[in-house]
Amino acid sequence: MNDPDDLHELTGLYALGALRGEEHARFEAHLEVCERCRAEVRSFSPVVESLSRAGAVVEPPLALRARVVPGGGNRAVVRDLRPSPTLAWLAAAASVVLTIGVGWYAAQLHARIDDLEARLAAANFRAGAAERQTADARQAADRAQDMLGVLSAPDMARVDLKGQGAAAAAAGRAFWSRSRGLVFTATNLPALPAGKVYQLWVVTPTAPVSAGLLHPDDQGRVTTVAQTDPAISPVAMAVTLEPEGGVPSPTGDKYLIGMVAP
Repeated sequence: MNDPDDLHELTGLYALGALRGEEHARFEAHLEVCERCRAEVRSFSPVVESLSRAGAVVEPPLALRARVVPGGGNRAVVRDLRPSPTLAWLAAAASVVLTIGVGWYAAQLHARIDDLEARLAAANFRAGAAERQTADARQAADRAQDMLGVLSAPDMARVDLKGQGAAAAAAGRAFWSRSRGLVFTATNLPALPAGKVYQLWVVTPTAPVSAGLLHPDDQGRVTTVAQTDPAISPVAMAVTLEPEGGVPSPTGDKYLIGMVAP
């Protein structure tokens, strides 16, 4: 190759280290006087560095040179297409990165699902609280209606109860209607001992009849509404201290007693 144009075509082969003997020496002499080729050789540096990390250099058949360099018939250099250990490592690293990426996405997805589930639980809790408040309000309204029915009944009778023994400061009052039931209220009842409950009794000539269990608040106050059998004829009202859950007939100490006027 004596034509300078032919020498320009060798920059790629020179950068790849594929020139040999006289050809190599002639091209290096050409580089001394050709800035264009020096620039091209420098531009090949990143490519050559990448190829050196990716695989080994092999000598191709002579016929390939004619296809790579115009007018060339000498030997050229091409890359081995077999995967190198470096490429295998890069493939493994890419697989790890992909796995980490999928894992990160899955973690983010689970976090979003957990957040949505927490919001749903909170919404359900609020809905449940609203339902409970509505039920409580309805129950309170029904209770107030029952109390009003007893207090306004034409056959309503009032019974005052006095504190007894350990509950000397307590007081109670019962409003009883044969047709509409019983309203009972008490104040200053002592705090309940563990495992105990107050029980209200409607005392008849034959036997006491339970009218329900009483759970006073921290101030010893309690109000309750009970339905009673219209067939009974009470002669007294009483409150006793009984085992938790109540009993069929009185067994404990009497805390409140009141007689029904004849």
